[in-house]
Amino acid sequence: MTHYTLLVGSTGGGLPATSFVELTSGTDTFSVPDGYNAIHIQYAVGAGGGGFRGASYDRAGGESAGAGGGSGGYISDKILTVAEGETITYSIGTGGAPNNNIPERYNGSSSAGTNTTLSGSTTGSLITLNGGGGASASGGGVGGPLRNNTAGTAGSATIGGTAITSGIFVDSDRSVKNVNTNTSGPVGSFNQSGSGAAGANPGNCGGDNCQIGGGTGGASYDGNVSGGAGSPQGGSTGGTVGTRGSGGGGGGAQYGTEDVTAAGAAGGDGEIKYRFLQVI
Repeated sequence: MTHYTLLVGSTGGGLPATSFVELTSGTDTFSVPDGYNAIHIQYAVGAGGGGFRGASYDRAGGESAGAGGGSGGYISDKILTVAEGETITYSIGTGGAPNNNIPERYNGSSSAGTNTTLSGSTTGSLITLNGGGGASASGGGVGGPLRNNTAGTAGSATIGGTAITSGIFVDSDRSVKNVNTNTSGPVGSFNQSGSGAAGANPGNCGGDNCQIGGGTGGASYDGNVSGGAGSPQGGSTGGTVGTRGSGGGGGGAQYGTEDVTAAGAAGGDGEIKYRFLQVI
């Protein structure tokens, strides 16, 4: 009860939570305000990998769907220790580009998403959220054999900072709360982090001039943000771009128009949303 008494009111010694700041691109720095000892990361994610294009063949007896890219490692409502006044350096991951080069449609790879990181000048590395892998294809040829398709892999999450899982703080509305009440992130529960998800790999369809849809990109934030959609079977559009660290959708094989409609899509960029707390 003593801690609660000290924190109540603007003159009781408790500093209210700062406003949230969202970072969606680039590399830069910011500083921990005086009196604050914790950073609340509402959400953060590495970038998603690119999806691969579909492929049609000449006399191969089948067609190939492009696999989806993987999603990045993530954080949802995690609180880490920081030192007041220290400089925090951040880098936001960029979504991996798709490989839609016509000459490489039987053998090639899309780009992986890049990492999202936070590091303190005093506390050292806080988080490294690896980007998802790009989808790829190998072993194919214009007259066969059908290519082998590989989905983008999941990005991992490394937490280098010290997690705070108990204690109290003054929220922005001046109410006193337990740190474990922070559940507003994409996962919906406190102190969450983990790897992303691999993209989907529909593979090949049998029979010359068959049609097959592209693979879905890996979902991010433990399945709470969908990956980019794969190109629809028989449709006239390619895969769609991932969002918020999810993987890009793969292209399908639509006979007669593969150079236009079978494109894969880029992965979603990374992001960080944070605020500072004084945790007691």
